Amino acid sequence: MKKAPCLAILGTGSEVGKSIVTTALCRLFVNRGIRVAPFKAQNMSNNSGVTPEGLEMGRAQIVQAEAAKIPPHVDMNPILLKPTSDIGSQVVLLGEALTNNTAGEYHRKKNVLFSKACDALDRLRKTYDLVIMEGAGSCAEVNLMASDIVNLRMAEYADAPVVLVSDIHRGGVFAQIIGTLACLSNEQQKMVKGFIINRFRGDINLFKDGVHWIEEKTGKRIFGVVPWYDHFHIEAEDSVVIENPAVVSRGESDAPAIAVIRLPHISNFTDLDPLLDLQGLDVFFIEKPRDLSDFKAVILPGTKNTRWDLRWLKKTGWANIIKEYIEVKGHVLGICGGYQMMGRFVHDPQGLEGTPGTSKGLDILPVETVLKAPKTTTLTRFLWQNVAGVGYEIHMGETQRLGGDSLFSVFERNHVPCQTEDGCEMHDSKLMGTYIHGMFDSPAITKKWLKTIGLYRIDLPDENHFKSKDNAYDLLAAHFEHHMNIDAIFNLIY
Repeated sequence: MKKAPCLAILGTGSEVGKSIVTTALCRLFVNRGIRVAPFKAQNMSNNSGVTPEGLEMGRAQIVQAEAAKIPPHVDMNPILLKPTSDIGSQVVLLGEALTNNTAGEYHRKKNVLFSKACDALDRLRKTYDLVIMEGAGSCAEVNLMASDIVNLRMAEYADAPVVLVSDIHRGGVFAQIIGTLACLSNEQQKMVKGFIINRFRGDINLFKDGVHWIEEKTGKRIFGVVPWYDHFHIEAEDSVVIENPAVVSRGESDAPAIAVIRLPHISNFTDLDPLLDLQGLDVFFIEKPRDLSDFKAVILPGTKNTRWDLRWLKKTGWANIIKEYIEVKGHVLGICGGYQMMGRFVHDPQGLEGTPGTSKGLDILPVETVLKAPKTTTLTRFLWQNVAGVGYEIHMGETQRLGGDSLFSVFERNHVPCQTEDGCEMHDSKLMGTYIHGMFDSPAITKKWLKTIGLYRIDLPDENHFKSKDNAYDLLAAHFEHHMNIDAIFNLIY
């Protein structure tokens, strides 16, 4: 069977916009009647999701699959690295967690993993008409090229033309492009067919001389200079977008506000996207300890290293601040790792997150957690009293409720009916914890939670979050089509 062609979207660095360009192209090509699929051989992110089969993959490729109007599949992201420390990550292969590896241990497995990634790409190429491949970081890291499994080596395997994405907003765009090419071999330079300059601000006509200079200097074309956008929202790939959050001054707004504690190993922060989209509600990611009394609720989000982040909460003083907030009748919601930290103890007998041992929790919910394999990855349907919701679970271990009441009734996991309970709530729902990510994607659940924390007048959008996301993909595609030569990119492939 003939394999579908591929297009590789590589970058001059991290966070230059490779994911968003791939997402835009997925929607643009599917709108032209082409069955297109995204692919990223290796993704490093703690922002993940669950496929219809109940397997785990990077959130960015789930977003790209949504843009392509197809179900996400682990072949689109065969290798997912979830950082647990500065030098270690959990390795997820084809949707299933394998083990925690240091960078050196992972490096020694690269050839085997490259073969697995090639097999996944081949399966996609037999199923779809076109595969758009996203690279990782800079494609010109000369010390890593020999063991590369996601950038030029993968593009070469797929015989894919390369489009190089650069970010003009961070400055030095000329050096980004010329410097990247200078680090490549002559054969690798020939693979690069042109450039997309992303995140432009200001009068685009003032950059015409810059476009001419780059094209003349490189002998390659610029397919588009894409301006910054702020009239729609696309889920971010990784938590770099919420790094170093600004100091919050509540005097600047009269709107009620929610505080999200920006944990060092925060994961699945896109759980909060539906709240961020609400008019009349302020949502702040907060890292530096501060008084919380002027917030309607505090959310402890997911984390890839529960015990490490629990120690951080205590060391920084956050633990005492949160307890003081509770004493003045504040509302606290913990999601996944945040839920685990709210309990009495977190046990890690096998050392899944580092050194084996036990950590004393915040002791604000009567629950106790034991971290252990296998990893739970489910699409979950649940009831909050009489209100139905849909979400997903990704966690290691089990949490036992020793008091209080269950929060949700779960009636389906991975399309299989079940009858079980999730989470814990106390003190008239002022303290709540759950394993279910994505709970705010269900407007009825969001509305009920807002009422629980005393917010009765927040208007929810007429359309649900899934429809809102789909509309955003159309706006993204229109934005890129207006500022890029899509026909020229199309001609690279066909």
